[in-house]
Amino acid sequence: MDLQLTGKRALVCGGSSGLGRAVATALVAEGAHVALLSRDAAKLQAVADELNAMGPGKAVIAPADLADHDALLKAVDVAETALGGPIQILLNNTGGPSPSGVAGLDPTVWRDQFEAMVLSVFRLTDRVMPGMRAMGWGRVLNVASTSVIEPIGTLGVSNTLRASVAAWAKTLAGEVAANGVTVNTLLPGRIDTPRIERLDAARA
Repeated sequence: MDLQLTGKRALVCGGSSGLGRAVATALVAEGAHVALLSRDAAKLQAVADELNAMGPGKAVIAPADLADHDALLKAVDVAETALGGPIQILLNNTGGPSPSGVAGLDPTVWRDQFEAMVLSVFRLTDRVMPGMRAMGWGRVLNVASTSVIEPIGTLGVSNTLRASVAAWAKTLAGEVAANGVTVNTLLPGRIDTPRIERLDAARA
């Protein structure tokens, strides 16, 4: 089935592994041109090389740390230059915090994780949204978790912050729908990714 993504320009966060890499692979297979974003430039380049060998779309890299907001915004500039125009598809896909509860948690943990998991999503989306609205077409996808519906007892920080992203996304969707931009939140369950392996090892 043709999803009509040929030539669309996408920015995929967490593109070096896991769900981000899987989404990037699917987009390139549909003919989209994808900028991969994560901290590890070497891993990103290895993935980009594989995707470019696969085609028909192309892949470029835009390394940045989600916790470094200035670097994030510069990475969008790099991505748009390399792809030849404004981002049309954004996959907000952040890592998750270590397992914990919420009672008595150090405020610095809340602050640091909010910067990386929530505020980074807001800033990235705000950076690309004017271009999407001007084009009359855009897609913003936020990877969250089933914990938005039913909290997971051992993932207190993740439960809290992903729920805030879901509420923000629902609000934003109503604001930009008339401009041809859709905003959706994805709630994956357990998928065999490196993060799930680390969580299982920690529980064991």
